[in-house]
Amino acid sequence: MADSSFDVVSKIDRQEVDNALHQAEKELTTRYDFRGTGATIEWSGDEAIVLTAEADERVAAALDVFKEKLIRRDISLKAFDAGEPVQSGKLYKITGTLVQGITSENAKKISKKIRDDGPKGVKAQIQGEELRVSSKKRDDLQAVQQLLKGEDFGIALQFVNYR
Repeated sequence: MADSSFDVVSKIDRQEVDNALHQAEKELTTRYDFRGTGATIEWSGDEAIVLTAEADERVAAALDVFKEKLIRRDISLKAFDAGEPVQSGKLYKITGTLVQGITSENAKKISKKIRDDGPKGVKAQIQGEELRVSSKKRDDLQAVQQLLKGEDFGIALQFVNYR
């Protein structure tokens, strides 16, 4: 019998983030408490999002609106790294970046966790920005998924390519 396997990845759906951004942008233009505050949200390059407003509490509220939209679209907040409000002239800005991929350091942590606490006979291989977990028993793979879901590695994890 061949080994069963799955991949542990950290990817986000760019289209869903774009949809969340447009929903937040629409809410910022229509909500009464954002009128006249100059609150905006927009892409800055491929992986960065910039929020601006005339007051630091308004830009923080705009960030909360965007995070709410991300949660509704099933995107983990671990995948969005927002900075602190920075004053730039009369405006306050928050720059946030989208975090994708598993760094080699995090991959080693995940691999060690699987080796130490996972079922016997489960192997984890680092393959670039993802981790391949394989075993002869599918039940062991499901146990590893539950183990990884219970841990906090600081990144959003998805399990794909289950076979």
